[in-house]
Amino acid sequence: MIESAWAYVAVLLLCAGLFPFLEKRTDWRIFKVLPPIVLTYLLVTGLSVAGLWQANDIMLATQKQILGWALPALMFLLLVNCDLRAIVALGPRILLGFACATLSILAAFTAVFAVMRGFLPMDGWQTLASVSGGWIGGTANMVSVSQAIGTSDNAMANALLTDALCYSVWVLVLFASVPLQNRFNRFSKATPMQQRLQTPSPETTDTPPASLDSGLVLLWLGLGLLAGKLSNSLAQWLPVSDGFSSTSWTLLLATLMGLIASTTPLRRWAGSMNVSNALLAVVVAALASGADFAGLGNAPLFILCGFLVLALHAALMTLAARLFHFDLALCGIASLANIGGVASAPLLAATYAPVLAPVGILLAMLGYLIGTGGGLLLASIFQSMGAI
Repeated sequence: MIESAWAYVAVLLLCAGLFPFLEKRTDWRIFKVLPPIVLTYLLVTGLSVAGLWQANDIMLATQKQILGWALPALMFLLLVNCDLRAIVALGPRILLGFACATLSILAAFTAVFAVMRGFLPMDGWQTLASVSGGWIGGTANMVSVSQAIGTSDNAMANALLTDALCYSVWVLVLFASVPLQNRFNRFSKATPMQQRLQTPSPETTDTPPASLDSGLVLLWLGLGLLAGKLSNSLAQWLPVSDGFSSTSWTLLLATLMGLIASTTPLRRWAGSMNVSNALLAVVVAALASGADFAGLGNAPLFILCGFLVLALHAALMTLAARLFHFDLALCGIASLANIGGVASAPLLAATYAPVLAPVGILLAMLGYLIGTGGGLLLASIFQSMGAI
């Protein structure tokens, strides 16, 4: 059994890197259903349940330090590559489509919670609020929301599984709908987006290179940790309430700092996304190290809620398409930019037309910017509806 904090951290790092390593070097079909981040959570949870370490004072303090330092740094690094000028340059029509997708997700979560809250466990609102952060932004936003509202370990496990399974099905639905675009566009009386779009110049959507020198990795890590520490210090001076804690302020301030940094030459440095992805895996592993499988019996109920949210979101987006004459490409890209993020939205966009790929990237980055705030907003709404 592990009793040393350093040995505990070493195991977390190994687990955090294992499945991303295997995904890039194997063709295992499991990665098409469950992403590495979920498999990491389940593996570390299994090791915890097996008794590889115990939740003593040393382990709990180490876990708290990892989350306290890594999570704000993660939010800072995630936003450094966000190009606000390029997002604004997309034009009001595309931004309206993204706004409709985001608002329909928020409305769908609210409606589903109102209907299902009597069937959910006491901490069910935490699960749905966490998932909503991920379905507006990305997994990092989901983790940020969960930490800001004090999500229990079991609620977080349900959130990760709901996100992974519902997201996988939704991606298949959106890609399968591409051949229906002409019929849908006649229904919505829309002109295909690729015929009217002036795409951003390639330099606005640079993708960091696959390999990085150690100096850049250390510089980004140091900048992220410093930004996180500064956010935490500033948060101590801001007012708190039952629904908005000091942790909430810390994460929002780190997001704001990342956005400010994106207006500086730092945005052109390679590697921030690589380091943030690594930090995300470590954060999820740390969260899982204190969890167990006791609460996963409720997972099917939350998965049902997830599919109900997606169905209502699809209905609302269809209504918006008819009202504002959105084409199917814009509806699909805006939806997946929220629910899928930067990993999948550009792929769907390129399936419609290669010229649309930068739109998917930029809208996904916009989702990262507002995901944490959207999840915290829903958490407040759920609490006002009598969640606790």
